[in-house]
Amino acid sequence: MKLLVTGGAGFIGSAVVRQAIRDGHAVVNLDKLTYAACLENVADVSDHANYTFVQADICDRAALDSILADHQPDAIMHLAAESHVDRSIDGPGEFIITNINGTYTMLEAARAYWEGRGKPDDFRFHHISTDEVFGSLGKTGMFTEDTSYDPRSPYSASKASSDHLVRAWHETYGLPVVLSNCSNNYGPYHFPEKLIPVVILNALAGKPIPIYGAGDNIRDWLYVEDHADALLTVVQKGALGRSYNIGGENEATNLDLVRMICAVLDTKKPGTAPYADLITFVTDRPGHDARYAIDPQRISTELGWRPSVTLEQGLEKTVQWYLDNEAWWKPLQARDGVGVRLGTKA
Repeated sequence: MKLLVTGGAGFIGSAVVRQAIRDGHAVVNLDKLTYAACLENVADVSDHANYTFVQADICDRAALDSILADHQPDAIMHLAAESHVDRSIDGPGEFIITNINGTYTMLEAARAYWEGRGKPDDFRFHHISTDEVFGSLGKTGMFTEDTSYDPRSPYSASKASSDHLVRAWHETYGLPVVLSNCSNNYGPYHFPEKLIPVVILNALAGKPIPIYGAGDNIRDWLYVEDHADALLTVVQKGALGRSYNIGGENEATNLDLVRMICAVLDTKKPGTAPYADLITFVTDRPGHDARYAIDPQRISTELGWRPSVTLEQGLEKTVQWYLDNEAWWKPLQARDGVGVRLGTKA
């Protein structure tokens, strides 16, 4: 299978690219190379005969038409997106442009390509989204594929909009689509502005570890390599027009998560004091959702996929990866906004 992966130099996209190449697929990696992208994420496969990289903007229709005509993919896996909630609070415009306009442009380019090839039955447009489109849960319950949308941040609202566009292009034009909504990802190559790498890197530097509010916000954590495996399962086996919620079945409060990371670090790289002593509570993020939880029954029942990595296992792997890969994360700390508290302009 030949896959066009948008955003394939990002965190989740690069995991998909690496896994797809390992699985024997051909991959065209389309990425604009914005601040959070890093070609080192795919260095392991960059010389592979089945791998091609193309730098392009998903809002550039002429470029997309040319890329599709040149490479003739069997499926498009659309991961390219602005994804940091705090950045969306400070500057929502980029999220509207990339996540909404970019998805619209991708859909129109995909539709023209699909129609131009005679509408092949086996073509797929796989749109990858987030559980944040569903809003916030109370202490009980889980998000299912039938949960009503209730986004609370500019980021989640832009992703909700893109989900609606994809469904509309399926219903109106017959474009063969599948969708997936995932819980919070973590693992190797996670850009160092996100929670888990911030905790690891601040701890190693002896800096305060910031926790928003009281740290009681709950997330379901999904190891990124499990997610990549799930996405490749969905694009190959998912039913047309159907969406699949992908979760790690690993709920934890932010405070408990941070304490778990600190405990792993205490074992792997002991300091002069427990790393948890660095925990510092800071002003909460505006509109901070209380809890996310995924019900993964559909993907489990219909496609036979379940997560393979527990949160404890995944955090151990992740911490070790950051300890072993300072040459990857150190330069990224100099990029715009990294290490600075964002999301306060509201």
